[in-house]
Amino acid sequence: MTATQIDAPRTADDPRPALARTQAWIVGLLATVTPEQLALPTPCTEFDVAALVRHLYGVADRVEALGHGQPAASVPAFAEALPDDLAAGYRERAARSQAAWADDAALSRVVVAPFGPLPGAQVVGVYVSEQLTHGWDLAVATGRPAEADADLAALAERSIRAVLDPLPRGGPVPFGPAVAPSADAGPTARLAAYLGRSPAPAA
Repeated sequence: MTATQIDAPRTADDPRPALARTQAWIVGLLATVTPEQLALPTPCTEFDVAALVRHLYGVADRVEALGHGQPAASVPAFAEALPDDLAAGYRERAARSQAAWADDAALSRVVVAPFGPLPGAQVVGVYVSEQLTHGWDLAVATGRPAEADADLAALAERSIRAVLDPLPRGGPVPFGPAVAPSADAGPTARLAAYLGRSPAPAA
């Protein structure tokens, strides 16, 4: 099945179209990153832009592995190196990650995410949240518009809250405590605040 077929509407709770749209948004952001920006800090305080992009690559690889029924931890969380064309490199990984979830049966299969076993559909939703939040990190760090489509942010927040609300932050849950979003925060910024992000990168 092609990425176009994966994008086709299915059911209201199928997260695969949201995955494809989120990854397409990140491709657009990566296309604007310059070599000089790779050393900039990001709102994800342990990452500069280069480390964040390496992690975005690793996350796409983990989504692919999970789609094939493999544990997320079987794949490194960071790519070892980055190509000259950041957008093209991520686009290739995104296409593989979408193709890995082409079989509808994968949505009901239980897979092992970093925070425990979950049905595939829920895992995809959580990874939409992670990638959307890291896209926000990248956009803020590089001075790009940081709001994705509101419906993507809403799906992402629902997905991640279903997993994180019952759990303490820290340990196997790699997110800091939620912070209060700014009064004018859009949906993507509110998602980022729920995952512990302040509105500006560290100095």
